[in-house]
Amino acid sequence: MAQEQGKLKLLYLVRIFHEETDPLHGLTMNELLQRLSDRGITAERKALYRDLEALKSFGLDIKRYPGRPVSYGLASRTFTQAELMLLVDAVQSSRFLTQSKSAKLVDSLKQLGSRHQTEGLNSHIHVEGRIKMQNESVFSAVDIIHDAIRSNRKIQFHYFRYDSAKRRKIQHNGEPYVLTPVSLVYSDGYYYAICYSERHDDFSNYRVDRMTGLFISDEKAVHNERIATFDPSRYEGQSFGMFGGEITYTTLKVEEEIMGAIIDRFGRDVKSSNLGNGYARVHAPVIESGPLFGWLAQFGSKITVEQPTSLITHYTEWLDGIRALYRESSDRPSDASSGTEPRAQSEES
Repeated sequence: MAQEQGKLKLLYLVRIFHEETDPLHGLTMNELLQRLSDRGITAERKALYRDLEALKSFGLDIKRYPGRPVSYGLASRTFTQAELMLLVDAVQSSRFLTQSKSAKLVDSLKQLGSRHQTEGLNSHIHVEGRIKMQNESVFSAVDIIHDAIRSNRKIQFHYFRYDSAKRRKIQHNGEPYVLTPVSLVYSDGYYYAICYSERHDDFSNYRVDRMTGLFISDEKAVHNERIATFDPSRYEGQSFGMFGGEITYTTLKVEEEIMGAIIDRFGRDVKSSNLGNGYARVHAPVIESGPLFGWLAQFGSKITVEQPTSLITHYTEWLDGIRALYRESSDRPSDASSGTEPRAQSEES
């Protein structure tokens, strides 16, 4: 019995130091004895000193803190309080996580700090758009895709979009996709699987939360030079809204006022030259898409597409289409006085 208590004493001491001490807070010898007594462990002061030396030999960074009386604490931990706060904020502010999953992860993070460190981690962050992620099945899908990449296998899945009645509509004529998963990217609050298609000899993006019936195929993944040299960071930087397509090398004339947004989008290494008079010329690879045009439009006259001509044409056609739509709307009689509101429709599972 005494031998068993001796083993438990060391284990309880490790827990006590992890839960109640940190670089700023320690426990006196009397407090340590009391904590052990509360757990049904009797100990003598002299023996406790030997236990502390044993724990230090094991690798715990237990230090003696000056004071009256002196105290003992775990002087170095895996995370500082500031680092824990950063991790908690990142978890709580993620639109990708459901509220319950966020709370569970925060509770797990709290176990990495002392009670003193975790007292200030109970802040609640409002997360705009969290409702967009309403189930946790995406976590198992992420695991499946990772496993497929590690085991060099293709994945098979159906992919859906929503119709005007908010019902799921299976794409690809109802046929499953069988593709080589290349990478997972987390962008704008969502996970995207970047997959390679042999048929098109190109990469496509699929939002993981819109995959259904996902499983690892028996087919071996494709291996070629394009996949071997694929750079997900570069790919993400060139695409807007994770839209795939051909890369277009564009030249932009931008006002100095929005250079911060240019660097946020393309990075500090983006090629640029100072034109003087508060303007710069920027050269950047992009993938032409609606989100790209939307990104350009938000800056109005502060950004001008100079090259290539095809991008200028498509961008102006996109803008003209929007203006034409609103001109047509202004010609129609308004139904604002009818007093009716559109009926809400529920999403089908």
